[in-house]
Amino acid sequence: MSYQNFGISPELVERIKWKMKNPVLKERVKNQLNGVTKADLQNRAKVSWLLNQIAVILGEKLTDREKENAIQFVLAQKIDPNNTFHLIRLWSMFR
Repeated sequence: MSYQNFGISPELVERIKWKMKNPVLKERVKNQLNGVTKADLQNRAKVSWLLNQIAVILGEKLTDREKENAIQFVLAQKIDPNNTFHLIRLWSMFR
């Protein structure tokens, strides 16, 4: 299922992809996500906290609706960061 089905705008995705090309920002985001587990990514409070932290790193001011849409997207994907297939599937959604 596409991120657009969750109300996430392609403009927001493109802006974040562009910012992630900055090696300093990319490294800070990677460090923030280091050690995140599948259980963390199924915990609404943890996902919300991570989203807020990453938004600060990237200098993004997300609306409450954008935050809620992103949280719903992450929870619905049932992402296991240790499963290569899950990571490839996510990567293909956003390329």
